[in-house]
Amino acid sequence: KYGTPYYITLQERDQIADYDLSKHPLLALQRDIFIFQCLIGCRVSDLLRMTEDNIIDEAVEYIPHKTKDERPEVVRVPLNTRAKALIERYRGVDGGGRLFPFISAQKYNDDIKDIFKLCGITRPVTVLNSITGEEEKRPINEVASSHLARRTFVGNLYKKVKDPNLVGA
Repeated sequence: KYGTPYYITLQERDQIADYDLSKHPLLALQRDIFIFQCLIGCRVSDLLRMTEDNIIDEAVEYIPHKTKDERPEVVRVPLNTRAKALIERYRGVDGGGRLFPFISAQKYNDDIKDIFKLCGITRPVTVLNSITGEEEKRPINEVASSHLARRTFVGNLYKKVKDPNLVGA
């Protein structure tokens, strides 16, 4: 229905993660949130709710909000070194106790586009035009959003595992 999913490679993810954004501290924060989201694959709505209580035995555990009424299953994603470092970097920063100090979802998506451009992640991808229904080529930085983090997690995992049932689990 939506065409072939596009996502960033692990190399592009690391290029963004390692890019020096010290001159842009607000973008550096949004970049860190995006990278963490790429590392655990959750929806932004679930990430917005995460607190220290979601970190259990070096993994993040949560029940996806979107599907909790139909399938209230706990998702458990082990945290790698980079994910743990990001949690530690922002520990106690958010006044509401969340893992990360968020801005609005729309501003987050706008900042993701700016981050991609600054980091030089601008390769063309094929997308469906939502108005015409026709395919078109667009720079990935123009279509990047929080959902791209989820696709990045799943797409790169699928490249390694090749079993959609295992990836879905």
